Amino acid sequence: MKTGIAKSFLFIAVVLATFTACKDRNAEKRIAELESRLAEVEGKKSATPSANPVAATPAPEEKPEGPLPIMEFETTEHDFGTIKEGDIVEYTYAIKNTGQAPLIIQSAQPSCGCTVPDFSKDPIPVGGTGYVKAKFDSNGKQNIQNKTITVTANTWPKQTVLRFKAMITPKAGSAGPAAH
Repeated sequence: MKTGIAKSFLFIAVVLATFTACKDRNAEKRIAELESRLAEVEGKKSATPSANPVAATPAPEEKPEGPLPIMEFETTEHDFGTIKEGDIVEYTYAIKNTGQAPLIIQSAQPSCGCTVPDFSKDPIPVGGTGYVKAKFDSNGKQNIQNKTITVTANTWPKQTVLRFKAMITPKAGSAGPAAH
């Protein structure tokens, strides 16, 4: 019975604070505190009130100290030109490690399922070379297609975006443009 009364009291307090403190800068903070107390009373996990109850943004990552690899590409963009719908084309982006530590590619994430990336799995020594390969399946695609592969490595910054495009001519009898 006490919890029901406490819940009602806290709910009323939250509602009153919302309506009576429209211009008060501390109103949001107070509302967050009351909501936190209400959550505790209801038996939920205790929420710690923050300065901004709407969204807590993570601190930006800082550059690691010490020697780092540098992932240098011959090019980060490729144009397949005009291809026919259904063609499967590949392009290999060449990488050279011009840094001061071995380069380790952790992942290569495509922008859609029509692209399959492959990349050097072994560490690339200082001065060594590696690759990221993009295999693009144009089946079901038409017109201009712009795709990306996000490469994550032990570099700074951690991610590099590779881009490619193609102009796809539709198969005979194919209806309407598709853009994925």
